[in-house]
Amino acid sequence: MAKRKLLGLLGFGTGVVAGGLLYRRSAGRRHERVDVYFADGSMVSFVDGSPEAEKLLPLARTALAAARR
Repeated sequence: MAKRKLLGLLGFGTGVVAGGLLYRRSAGRRHERVDVYFADGSMVSFVDGSPEAEKLLPLARTALAAARR
């Protein structure tokens, strides 16, 4: 019975560590995107690398930099 509990705790601990590493790995990546919201409640998201984002991201960066001052 003690071996079973130990194995369970070891499995749980391994899962927690693996989950933490995966979370840190995905959070470390910086993905830029532009979300455009419309008056009717709809939204379009343009990811970095798309032609639309290439036009909008420099404007968004400038606006964010001005807002942080």
